[in-house]
Amino acid sequence: MIFFNQRAAMKKVSRQPLLLGMAVMCVVGTVYGCSDFLTDAAKPQGTLDEGTLANRAGVEGTLIAAYRQLDHTNGVGGAWASAASNWIWGSVTSDDAYKGSEATDQPAIDPIEQYQWSAPNVEGELNDKWRAMYEGVVRSNATINLLKSVTASKPGEISAADAKGIEGEALFLRAHYHFEAWRMWGNIPYFRETDKDFGKANLASGEVVTEILKDLDAAIALLLTAPRNGDVGRATQWTAKAYKGRVQVHAGQFAAGLATLREVRASGRYALEESFDRVWTGFKEYENGKETILAYQASANDLQPNGDNANWGARLTFPHSGSPFGCCGFHQPSQNLVNFFATDAATGLPAALTNANWNASNANFSAGSPAPVDPRLDFTVGRDRVPYKDWGPHAPDWIRSPSYGGVYSNKKNVHEKASGAQSNVGWVNTQLNSVNVHMYRYADLLLLLAEAEVEAGSMENARTIVNEIRARAAVRAQGPGTDRATIAVPINDPSITWATYKIGLYTAPFAGQAAARAAVRNERRLELAMEGQRFFDLRRWGIAEQVLNSYINGVAGGAEKARRVQLTGAALFSPRHAVFPIPPIQIELSKGGESGGLKQNTGW
Repeated sequence: MIFFNQRAAMKKVSRQPLLLGMAVMCVVGTVYGCSDFLTDAAKPQGTLDEGTLANRAGVEGTLIAAYRQLDHTNGVGGAWASAASNWIWGSVTSDDAYKGSEATDQPAIDPIEQYQWSAPNVEGELNDKWRAMYEGVVRSNATINLLKSVTASKPGEISAADAKGIEGEALFLRAHYHFEAWRMWGNIPYFRETDKDFGKANLASGEVVTEILKDLDAAIALLLTAPRNGDVGRATQWTAKAYKGRVQVHAGQFAAGLATLREVRASGRYALEESFDRVWTGFKEYENGKETILAYQASANDLQPNGDNANWGARLTFPHSGSPFGCCGFHQPSQNLVNFFATDAATGLPAALTNANWNASNANFSAGSPAPVDPRLDFTVGRDRVPYKDWGPHAPDWIRSPSYGGVYSNKKNVHEKASGAQSNVGWVNTQLNSVNVHMYRYADLLLLLAEAEVEAGSMENARTIVNEIRARAAVRAQGPGTDRATIAVPINDPSITWATYKIGLYTAPFAGQAAARAAVRNERRLELAMEGQRFFDLRRWGIAEQVLNSYINGVAGGAEKARRVQLTGAALFSPRHAVFPIPPIQIELSKGGESGGLKQNTGW
């Protein structure tokens, strides 16, 4: 099988103003055969036009361009606001993380963290995300249209089986990009390959969900249960089914989501990794493991001279100059999040369940405290004098501005020194790597299933799932990291001197639906912390206003406005924050459309 490399550079061409028209690949990779179409290298070989693309290789290449749009591309979609990790929109807007770094760097993110989303400089960030998502839609639709053209003009050029697979993958990606836009703005236009009006009006939020599910059902009908041609990273029928369940639960369709996610779980297609350290990792043998449902396939050292195919969108989120990474200290864990990892000394359950003052401490939670903590803390957060994977102990000089961003560092998306995942090229190459960015993983799916079980009244099923997640978390903890073998060790290993790790299971039935709901939600925060999910969870649960205003102004003994100077100016989170404002420039560009163009979300 031959196809183009997803990692090849893309050159923006002239397009319609809103959706930017058909995606045409330029400066694309060579045609080649491989076993993993998303990670193998290819050298750019020139410029292609639509005529040149009108063949099997061109169709495959256009599809790979649609996959490539999953992460920031340093060209289409702007900068960090279009990162696959959603670190700005899903973490910094939540109680998980601060913007980090310092006040004068990337100042447009400050009003996002402060819920001042109508501030003038926020529009550019929102527009970056909008452009990136709809560029993904454009590329998906371009794939379908080019496929139709080639199969009509060159019968036999693409086999019927491959044509079905290509269309299914493109439909899946189109659904994903619209889902990402829906999570941001709710009321969005939905574009299919037959659309000619690029000034379409918004659909209501519920109508968007209906359209996303239509695309996912169509993809499920077309896709096989295994990746096409054995190419790891491609969407399969199970990818689409798992994603369908995700959409259903996010949309509050719990009964439908329950049936879908139960089917996925029963299939055995996915499973939890043996231990938590194998989820976010640069070691190749764990890449695209059994827990991966959808991930951006980051690629380093693939002949792209600037490292642009690596984890570009998350590159600013490494510890700063005193660290081995040299830059830039964004996306720092909040004190609130660190405090939330405390566990009860007797049961090993989250201390927040029984301790009314679990968030009271504002002290630097560095090594040596006897207070028990969930072992996932030190796979998620860099703390002073605690080993940072195998890079040595985290130190105060790894922090750019403690008064602004706090004293902790992001950790999950950072590669291990021994993994060889670090890029050899690019600006500050030490913060570029081939660690895949998990956009949807099986632990996330299980906890969505647990939510649906709770809403169906099946509390014991939910307890079983939560305990499965917690049992995996109990397998290993951060080790001394003196070599590869000691990066992760059993949680009671005698080499551990910096922490007391304790995590227990829920041994008694949940005391009603409210208690079950709280346990599942707490587990999502602990398991998925710093993965760009938290804010969207709070919003869909209908508790964002309560939780985030308490986070800023005071909850369980602590208030972030007293901890971080930039949060003294935070606005109250209000009903209008239920969706982000649509970028005004997109509203202007849509004027004159046959259906009346875009309308701004209520309150903005």
